[in-house]
Amino acid sequence: MKTRILLASALLSFCFYSCSQTEKVSFNETQLLNDLKELSSDAYEGRGFSKPGNYKAQEFIAKRFKELGLEPYEGSGYIQKFEHTFSGRWRQRMFPVKNAEKDLSNVPDTTVVGGNVVGMIKGKTDKSIVITGHLDHLGIRNGKIYNGADDDASGTAALFAIAEYFKNNAPKHNLILVAVDAEEIGSHGAEYFAANYKNAKENIVLNVNMDMIAHNDSLRLYASGLYHYPQLKTQLVDIKSPITLLFGHDDPNNKELDDWTYASDHRIFHKRKIPFIYFGVEDHKDYHKDTDTFENINQEFYVDAVKLIIQAIENYDQSL
Repeated sequence: MKTRILLASALLSFCFYSCSQTEKVSFNETQLLNDLKELSSDAYEGRGFSKPGNYKAQEFIAKRFKELGLEPYEGSGYIQKFEHTFSGRWRQRMFPVKNAEKDLSNVPDTTVVGGNVVGMIKGKTDKSIVITGHLDHLGIRNGKIYNGADDDASGTAALFAIAEYFKNNAPKHNLILVAVDAEEIGSHGAEYFAANYKNAKENIVLNVNMDMIAHNDSLRLYASGLYHYPQLKTQLVDIKSPITLLFGHDDPNNKELDDWTYASDHRIFHKRKIPFIYFGVEDHKDYHKDTDTFENINQEFYVDAVKLIIQAIENYDQSL
C-alpha cells in the first residue's frame, strides 16, 4: 500500500509539473486568432509603412491596448510617432513611380510619419522587459496585397494575448509591449523607441522579440540569441509544450544555419548590449509573398507558440 501511495504521489507530482506548464497559461484563444485575422485582412492593405492601411493598423492596436487595460507609454497616448526621411533613390526603389526619370538624383527626398504603438503593465521594480512585434509589412505591390499574416501580424496579435495574461498575473518587472513600425525598411521604429527610452541599457533587462511565429508545418519554433546571451537558456529548457522549441540561428560560425542576430528589431537592442531572445520560425514558402495570409498559417501551432512565449516571459520575469 505504501508503495502504491508513493507511486501515486510521484505521478501526481509529475502531472502537476508537466500539466501545469501547458495548462497554466490561459487567454482567449479565439480572440487571438480573430486579432490575427483582422490585422492580416485586406482592410489594412498590407500595412505598408506610412500608408493608410498602416495608420489604420496603429489605431486598431491602440484600441485593443486600451480595451485590455494597458497604460499609455509615458502618459502621452499609445501611438509614439516619429519621422523618417526617404532619399529620392530609396523612395523610387521602394515605391516605384511609372515613367520616373532614369536619373534619380532629381527625385526629391520625402519625409513621412511612422508610429510605434506602446502599452505598459507596471511591475514592482523600476526595471523593464520590452516585448516587441512589428506591425508593418510590405503593403501593395504590383496590384497585390501583401497581408503579412505571419510576418508579422502574428507577433503583433500575440502582444494582446500576452497583455491579457499578465493583466491577470501581475509581473515583477514593468512589461513594455511595443507594436513596432518600419521594421521592413530598416527597424527605424525600434531605433526610435530605444533611442528615446530613458537610460535604456540600465533599465531594460531583456528584449523579447516575436517575428513570424505562426507558420511552421514541422511544429518547430526557434529561440535565437543564446549564443550571445547564454545566461538566458535556463529559463527555456524546462518549458513543456506540444511544439518543439529549438535553439540556434545566432552563431556566426555555424555555416549550417542562417544567423538571425541582425534579422529583426531585436538587433536594435543587441547593439546597445541589451540582452534579447528572438522567437521565430524558419522561412517558409509564403515568406514575403502575397500568399502569407491568415488561411495559410498553422492556427493550433500559433496558439501553442504564444503560450510557450508567455511561459518564457514569465520565467524571465521571475528570475532576472
